[in-house]
Amino acid sequence: MIRSILAPLAVAAALAAPAATFGQDRAQTVADMRAELSSLAAELQSLRAELISGGATALTAAGGASALDRMNAMENALSQITSRTEALQNRIDRIVADGTNRIGDLEFRICELEDGCDPANLPITASLGGAAGATAPAGPDVGGSVAATAPGPELAVSEKADFDRAKATLDAGDFVGAAAQFQAFITNYPGGPLSGDAEYLRGDALQQAGDISNAARAYLNAFSGAPNGPRAPSALLKLGAALGLLQQTQDACVTLGQVGARFPTAPEAVEATTAMRALGCS
Repeated sequence: MIRSILAPLAVAAALAAPAATFGQDRAQTVADMRAELSSLAAELQSLRAELISGGATALTAAGGASALDRMNAMENALSQITSRTEALQNRIDRIVADGTNRIGDLEFRICELEDGCDPANLPITASLGGAAGATAPAGPDVGGSVAATAPGPELAVSEKADFDRAKATLDAGDFVGAAAQFQAFITNYPGGPLSGDAEYLRGDALQQAGDISNAARAYLNAFSGAPNGPRAPSALLKLGAALGLLQQTQDACVTLGQVGARFPTAPEAVEATTAMRALGCS
């Protein structure tokens, strides 16, 4: 019985350390952390009951009468960590909701600027970052400012060929044709590993063709589809710049300000500051 008491006590002592120690061995979601904290609290309660029922022998094996005091301290620490974890989850939920609402508002404003776009028919904005805070897999580097760090799903032969064909059209200077090809690609391969890149490059093609409002929508789609992806800083920067060209100065300033706030070390943060200065953002 001594080993059965000492082993959980050692584990509890290690896991009752500050919350920063969680997730060092593997990536954990907030939900994972809360589940482990609940499990650990249950183990501590079980251990307390075992110590009490074991009498003096069990207390001596666990280190003396101070064992219960140490367990009380661990339970207090666990309670504090659990509270912090719940506060973190609430904060994340608020940030996601706010970001999703802002993107929905931008979609509405851009739609108002487009001929033939009815705001009443806009689809409900998907939650920023996808379900459960998951980030979309990054596609291969095809000319963005930030290289992808994780491999995405394997591409179909036709998918890669269609993407390369559209990009070649863009590189050749046929911006209208490239925009149409990227739109066809997005329609034919929805949610594919290159969809975000296709939206982004479609935005470039539309901007070069002078269709700023649709370019803004493409950049918005590229960013909202992968808000932490390799193209996110550039997509957000170009969205803000496009809004400025559309005379949506307030929205442009807010969007450009988010570049530095979300990606302070990205080169686009400096460009966003320059663009904000040119727009007279306060």
